[in-house]
Amino acid sequence: MVRCSEIIGIPIIANTQYKKGLGAYVEPLEELMTDVPRLDKTEFNALANPETLALVNNLPSDVNTAILVGVETHICIYQTAMGLLERGITPWIVADGVSSRSEVNKQLGLARLLNVGAIVGPAEMIIYELLKKAGTAEFKAVLPHIL
Repeated sequence: MVRCSEIIGIPIIANTQYKKGLGAYVEPLEELMTDVPRLDKTEFNALANPETLALVNNLPSDVNTAILVGVETHICIYQTAMGLLERGITPWIVADGVSSRSEVNKQLGLARLLNVGAIVGPAEMIIYELLKKAGTAEFKAVLPHIL
């Protein structure tokens, strides 16, 4: 999703959760994020963090959807999705881009997210929805990241 977002031109807002205590991202993700600022937060709802909220508030006014990936589905993803919904932004939860320490918590989190109005689907689905058609330069650039 990071590479595809960069290719398609989708702004990335990233957080770490209490980096001092929990550490940085896992190494493969850390390598992808070298050029992306990652605001550290202790709030479970990323929008409860003033610096993150400022970034969201500075997005273009026509942004009405946010794509969420990360952990924990039933805590941070859920609470951030609720914060987005409160602001009139539809959260799209990338089902294969979120996790929880247990599969049960992930599935219950996804079910709850669907019940409150979030969209849940796989990465490939949202990427193709954003691309709209094959044959473009963006489509060709994204292919290696989704095959």
